[in-house]
Amino acid sequence: MPGPGNLEGVVIPPADLHLGRIENYHRSQVIERARQFLRFLGPAFVVSVAYIDPGNFATNIVGGSQFAYNLLWVILWSNLMAIFLQTVSAKLGIATGFNLPDMCKKVFSRKLNWFFWIVALIAAMATYLAELLGGALGLYLLFGIPLLYAGVIILILTFFIVSMEKYGQRVMEGIIALLVGVICIAYSLEVFLAKPDWPSIGLHTLMPSLPNGQAVLIAAGMLGATVMPHVIYLHSQLVQCRNTGDCDRLKLKHYRLERLDIVIAMNIAFVVNAAMVIVAAAVFFSQGVAVESIEEAHHSLTPLLGSLSSGAFGVALLASGLSSSAVGTMAGQTIMKGFINLKIPLIVRRLVTMVPGLIIIALGINPVKALVLSQVVLSFALPAAIIPLMLITGRKDIMGELANKPLTRVTGWVITAVIVTLNSVLLYLIFTGKVN
Repeated sequence: MPGPGNLEGVVIPPADLHLGRIENYHRSQVIERARQFLRFLGPAFVVSVAYIDPGNFATNIVGGSQFAYNLLWVILWSNLMAIFLQTVSAKLGIATGFNLPDMCKKVFSRKLNWFFWIVALIAAMATYLAELLGGALGLYLLFGIPLLYAGVIILILTFFIVSMEKYGQRVMEGIIALLVGVICIAYSLEVFLAKPDWPSIGLHTLMPSLPNGQAVLIAAGMLGATVMPHVIYLHSQLVQCRNTGDCDRLKLKHYRLERLDIVIAMNIAFVVNAAMVIVAAAVFFSQGVAVESIEEAHHSLTPLLGSLSSGAFGVALLASGLSSSAVGTMAGQTIMKGFINLKIPLIVRRLVTMVPGLIIIALGINPVKALVLSQVVLSFALPAAIIPLMLITGRKDIMGELANKPLTRVTGWVITAVIVTLNSVLLYLIFTGKVN
């Protein structure tokens, strides 16, 4: 027996073995944290589709072709607003276990909820109009399918994608992430082929400018296309399936992971949006081509950059239309079910959201004008989503430890004031005939 001071017979593990165990422990901790994060990754990627939908194509292409890089700063600030608002929306869903429309029903009067419901429904219709038109244009440009038939095909495909929700939200998230990947690859190729002026891009991303009244209209459209009211409602619903418990510790952990999800997804959307403006400025503005339709943009790309570029554009537009149509339909379902507790069958909720887009196509209205104006409608609908969101999330009796802190409250109301002010200026310019 070894005694004090006698180490004979005692096996001392080598130092390398201790270090190896520590390294294995740290490695397993990193792997477990990565797995944990990946389990929470997804809702923001579904939401981000709304920020790279065909409405963005229309407003960004028009903005870039008419004003070069001058409106890039709108994309940057709109994205920062979007990150903030989506974070607050997700926080509401995590803290309460309910989505925003359902919480409005609990907090506000029935008359006010009727108002919120009508505005949200109009926003959902404007959203789906942009998405259906975009997807239909993608099919038309790639395969020459007439717009009306293409719209019907997109509607059917949307029903198919949304029906995958019955297999679980993660299946839907996987489909949407795949389509987002297609959009990112297509526009990466566009930027590579366009060879833009990078110093000018950096300058105009940081330096705000509005050259004229028409630029205000396009800026409002960009804001409406980038900060989307329907996904402010939807995000609070999407986080529900990952809620892990009622205690504050678990809610805070979920909230921290969802914020990372939002930052990653929304910055991908920012890069794609900026790429749209950059390509339009580098290709069209530099050649003196003021694009007024998506078909014109597609056809102009072939002589300027080649068939590879125009093909990538069509593929990106089709992927955007399909993915955002599915997300718009999901948002419409959430909106129509909330606020006033109407018992509307699921199929009816989907059709009410979808039909106006088909009517616009059937009437032969200029698609790009319809797309831009739909984004302006969304810009006007934003306050009806943001104001109740900020009021509810500011209440500690509802939100608990996740209630908005003073800085968050101030930031939220400043964003609301900016949006209302921009919309008021836009209304003035429209009614005085300074923009059309």
